[in-house]
Amino acid sequence: MKPQERARVEQLYALAQACGVAREWVDVEGHGQQVADAALVAVLTALGHEAGSERQITRSLADVTARAAQLPAMLVADAGAIIDLPMAARRAEATGEGGAAHRLAVEGNRLTVPVSPGYYDLVIDGRATKLAVAPPKCPLPDASKRRPWGVSLQIPALRGARTSPFGTFGELAEAARHLGAAGADALAINPVHALFPGHGEGYSPYSPSSRLFLNGALGDPALVGLPPLGADAGAALIDWAGGSPRRLAELRQVFAALTPAQRARVTSPDDAMLHRHALFDALDCHFRPYGAHGWRDWPAAFHDPAGAAATRFAADHPEEIAFHLFVQWLAREGLAAVQTAAKDAGMGIGLIGDLAVGVDPSGSDAWSLRHAMLGALTIGAPPDPLGPLGQNWSITGFSPEGLRASAYAPWIAMIRAGLAAGGGLRIDHAFGLARLWVIPQGGETRDGAYLSYPFQDLIRLATLEAHRAGALLIAEDLGTAPYGFTQAVTERQMLGMRVLWFERAADHGFIGAGDYEPLSAAMSGTHDTVTVAGWWRGRDLDWAEQLGRLPEGTSRAEVEAIRDWDRGLLWSTLDHTSARPAPDDPAPVVDAAITHIARTPSVVALVSLEDLLAIEEQPNLPGTTIQHPNWRRRLDDPISQWAKDEGVTRRCGILDRLRRNHGVADCQRG
Repeated sequence: MKPQERARVEQLYALAQACGVAREWVDVEGHGQQVADAALVAVLTALGHEAGSERQITRSLADVTARAAQLPAMLVADAGAIIDLPMAARRAEATGEGGAAHRLAVEGNRLTVPVSPGYYDLVIDGRATKLAVAPPKCPLPDASKRRPWGVSLQIPALRGARTSPFGTFGELAEAARHLGAAGADALAINPVHALFPGHGEGYSPYSPSSRLFLNGALGDPALVGLPPLGADAGAALIDWAGGSPRRLAELRQVFAALTPAQRARVTSPDDAMLHRHALFDALDCHFRPYGAHGWRDWPAAFHDPAGAAATRFAADHPEEIAFHLFVQWLAREGLAAVQTAAKDAGMGIGLIGDLAVGVDPSGSDAWSLRHAMLGALTIGAPPDPLGPLGQNWSITGFSPEGLRASAYAPWIAMIRAGLAAGGGLRIDHAFGLARLWVIPQGGETRDGAYLSYPFQDLIRLATLEAHRAGALLIAEDLGTAPYGFTQAVTERQMLGMRVLWFERAADHGFIGAGDYEPLSAAMSGTHDTVTVAGWWRGRDLDWAEQLGRLPEGTSRAEVEAIRDWDRGLLWSTLDHTSARPAPDDPAPVVDAAITHIARTPSVVALVSLEDLLAIEEQPNLPGTTIQHPNWRRRLDDPISQWAKDEGVTRRCGILDRLRRNHGVADCQRG
């Protein structure tokens, strides 16, 4: 390599490091991998740093270095900590949210942070910034008499007293009342983020339009005292293509029937971002009949939310904007009513929400918050032995630089939205707090790289918001954790996920209940895993064979033999005395698995509704789209039948009995 080229490459690597783009990474098998120079250039360019020539790289590096030396838009620190400033200072004053002023100790470039958690306006030698002060730990549920337990469920799958094409917050409230009466403390729900209104194609709750607002289709007018929606039996599998447009039309009828007083109450919020989201939904409904999927397919004049075209549209369509404001009000009030129903039914925690890792690049957040988003990058996973091509999830998220520049405002708003109505929040793919695999638009997954995030800032902010909400946090930590991740979230008292299928010893046997990490959520499964009954019967193997997804070079007979061995391993852990049930007799195994989860020392035990009902099919099969009915399954029986189901009653009794009279003092660290 010529000296000039070597200098350019060294500068490129320096720029990548300064921007948090990892040139090297370790795969799941522990092998070191390197990102190609061309891929580094593509990722850096997508992040807004020109890197096509030595001159561009030099200029970009100088810009990044200069920004790093400036006072950040927000300082994030632990209560009472001493932090380093990017410059020396003589005087610092902080004003808290209640208006109280604090003179802070500052010596040289070292600042002593207030001891009270919260947000402060900070002035350092006349320069204004923000200060977020985090408590040391997230709250845990009050479990002085028992360790709490709950049920995880998919809201659209529920069937309530009134027939409907898919479950809503009305059915969720009904489920909360039933399970609360049975002794449950929590309901862990699927993400309820806003999807594209009335659109029956993009219905995965993990590919939302916005994580700041709610899925209006889940709203139930009856929950807030308005006339109920009409009865609609729907189909055995949810027909989103037909059901979503019909639901939007029904909600328009409800809105049209509002009195002037009702309309004034639900369409006049003082929230600029909510109005912008309502404008997005109105524009989406306007342009979708012409084949547009989100803002990137709209005419260019509408790409700017504050531009003349969007502003004029809002002025010309006030009724449409008001309708979408109503839909958000309906969803927000309905979700709050569910939490009230859960607490009234005796639940100590209530709803545990779910925060998706990203959003649709054509959706509301990507349109409204472009200054804080990744732009021409999508999120996925790097190639590994199980997925040689890697994964592109076709979603995007916040950029590290955008978050810092915006004083983390959109990220804080997102966390608050997730915590608004419940007692907890699960953070999907929580490794994304530390790093994400980002892929340039139009590139292959292997052309991506790991992008670092301000991990310490984000977990401090998450801890602060959990503290303000009095809610627990669950960090989905399945897979290979980035260096330092586990220790950091454990110290913050975030709960890791301990899922039955992945809790195995070195000899591949299943670990005992007493060996589960106390500071965790013990789970019988997730929306992405096979159910206990399905695993015992081999239903997941049926799907693998049907879709051509058996391990390469392996026959069905061979995987059946492996499964039969694994059944023995599982049963020997669950029950040391009884004879192993036959593969077509999963009920005793479901009972034993739930008993196993209930006996763990984990802070909370969560059993999927599918396992509580001993259902064989799982809600989602990762790696598929139309090949498997993902997010379309409905329960066969209505919620009212659960009380008459001997198996459900027995399993709730197991959970309630075994979780009672057990505290969690031993779970608290530090």
